[in-house]
Amino acid sequence: MEKVRKILVHLSRENAAPQCARFVQSITGHFVGNVEDQATVSCSLENNRFILCDRMCDGGVPLKRASFCPIKYLSHSEADSLPPDTLNRGVDVGVAVLLQSANQRLLLTRRASSLRIFPNVWVPPGGHVELDEKLLDAGLRELKEETGLKLSPDEISSQLLGLWESVYPPMLSRGLPKRHHIVTYILLKSCQSHLQLQACLRPDPAEVSACVWVDAGLVNVVVSAVDGEKDSVQIPTDLPQTISVTEVSPHGELIETSLPVSVLCNRAPDHGEDIERVSTGTKFALELWLKTLEIN
Repeated sequence: MEKVRKILVHLSRENAAPQCARFVQSITGHFVGNVEDQATVSCSLENNRFILCDRMCDGGVPLKRASFCPIKYLSHSEADSLPPDTLNRGVDVGVAVLLQSANQRLLLTRRASSLRIFPNVWVPPGGHVELDEKLLDAGLRELKEETGLKLSPDEISSQLLGLWESVYPPMLSRGLPKRHHIVTYILLKSCQSHLQLQACLRPDPAEVSACVWVDAGLVNVVVSAVDGEKDSVQIPTDLPQTISVTEVSPHGELIETSLPVSVLCNRAPDHGEDIERVSTGTKFALELWLKTLEIN
């Protein structure tokens, strides 16, 4: 048996044995075809395999891709032109942590400009799931590595919100796919306020260039800026035009400054270099977070 070197996505449908997903295989499309962009699946992490299947005993979780997901539109000739190293990567597994404070603020971080994938984009803290890790443990580890916040499982409550099929570059018009992930979004609820958590922030400047705490009012506006659509985003007059953010210097110093709310409402560009914005997958997770507030 080949030694497992990293956790990859495996797929099962109609009780079939799980098979390792191919890099050029649409994970969402495996369950719903090439028209719809959202499925409901069950997921489990077993023997270092992240298994997605259509057999559900607990209601399942949403799995979604962008309407412009490159894998959805990749032609056979384009797939064949990918380098062997890319074709043989499989589909990686990531975890992202939506940390909710006691006063219902969420922490977002801006990825450092030096990162190869999604630089300068606002996302929750997160990263890869390592071998023999549980999803929650991976999320807590990534939270500590990126932000310096050390939380133990007994300090928080956790909930799996949903799964996002992430591809980079995010559109075929910006280049052929180089990375393909399923990102698991986990909601962590802390009993501390955002100011208490903020006092403990020690972001890693190699990964994080800024941090911000957002509330439901701002999140509602951010998720209204749907990537792939062209209509203008209206920022309510009762919402501040700027938001306080914590910039992280290359040496790790924290500097309080402000950011126009309009920046967080930027959409993913069709061509050229990416811009500072909230990632499409993050908007999906933020919508799921808003629904938890409605339920509660």
